[in-house]
Amino acid sequence: MFNLDKEELKILEKLNSPKKIQDFLNEIKINFEEKGDTCMSPRRVLREKKAHCVEGAILAALVLRLNGEKPLIVDMEANDRDFDHVICVFQRNGKWGSISKTNHAVLRYREPIYNNIRELVMSFFHEYFDDNGDKNLRSYSAPVNLSRFDNLSWATSEDDIWEIPEYLANVKHYPIITKSQIHNLRKADILEVEAGKLVEWEPKGN
Repeated sequence: MFNLDKEELKILEKLNSPKKIQDFLNEIKINFEEKGDTCMSPRRVLREKKAHCVEGAILAALVLRLNGEKPLIVDMEANDRDFDHVICVFQRNGKWGSISKTNHAVLRYREPIYNNIRELVMSFFHEYFDDNGDKNLRSYSAPVNLSRFDNLSWATSEDDIWEIPEYLANVKHYPIITKSQIHNLRKADILEVEAGKLVEWEPKGN
């Protein structure tokens, strides 16, 4: 299925719920891209046993597809002082939730309790701050169905699948905050900033 081999299917078919997918992503290391930028396919993620947010979201979307669901990802766009974050989204009983691969303590799994994608994205807003306490989340994309990239063999490609993040960067994004609201934002507390420095995986050598 999707050109996955028996061993890959054996691993992924066990992940028959969003909770199990999230637990699996948490168990693999974060991809620090020590040898340069990557956008690995799920096959390569399984082989390398590491992933960053985009790679994790793509793998999660593939597993949902194996479970008969749409492979949907959403790009959350930050200002130029921070990084974007990509999540895999899913629905349960008409409500939206998300699966997330991150090295930080907060931008993680969201329960399927949100009425729409905007509401889901807004749940990340107050946690999306940098070491200066600035809150940097600015916009989000509509869910992108990865089946549009099937001609790229995105599940098993040995090449980096840059077409997916490039598409996310150029697709329409919806603002979540106005200029006047940005002007009036309060910085995160010092305690929040310190808590936000907690990471799950340390780079090699640390």
